[in-house]
Amino acid sequence: MDFLPSLPTLLGFAAATLLLAATPGPDMTLSISRALAQGKYAALFVVVGTSLGIVVHTMLVAFGISALITASPSAFLILKTGGAGYLLWLAVQAIRFGSKLTVAKVEEQKGTVLSNISSGFWVNLLNPKVIIFFMTFLPQFVSAGDPAVTQKLLFLGLCFILIGMPVNASVIFAADWLASWLQNNRKVLRGMDYTFAGVFSIFAAKILLTQAR
Repeated sequence: MDFLPSLPTLLGFAAATLLLAATPGPDMTLSISRALAQGKYAALFVVVGTSLGIVVHTMLVAFGISALITASPSAFLILKTGGAGYLLWLAVQAIRFGSKLTVAKVEEQKGTVLSNISSGFWVNLLNPKVIIFFMTFLPQFVSAGDPAVTQKLLFLGLCFILIGMPVNASVIFAADWLASWLQNNRKVLRGMDYTFAGVFSIFAAKILLTQAR
């Protein structure tokens, strides 16, 4: 099974993904807002939509990066180096500005299953930060010389979804309590920010030191 990364790589990826899934962002804000306004059932379909958006990003990265490696391994090296810089930038942004979770309980007209899926899909698909993140995050866990790079990127993208969905579902089922608690306990959010920054700084340093050898 060439598509399986090494165990240390997989564990590192899972830890980073879990942290990302637990960090408030546009998708979590939308899910909680929809849960408060229309109910948990509607919000679960929002999560289905955000996951479908991740599928599209994964496909684009997997086949785009593999084509880049074939065309120019040095360009792939530049991408990974740029990715390391982007991870450091994310770390700095997390410390400077912190996580933002602003949720207001606004009554909305009940949406259909399709409209809720569509909302989640587009919030991830058209988010520039998600696009850039996937272009720089996933390639950190593969090497240019790996003949199974496409399969590994697809596998990692699937893992990202499988890890994130239960976290997002848990957030939805605890939406009433969680929205209020997080907004009233900013120290918890700051702790998440510093953890996020530390993990991504380690990833960036590891990439740069490995490439410098």
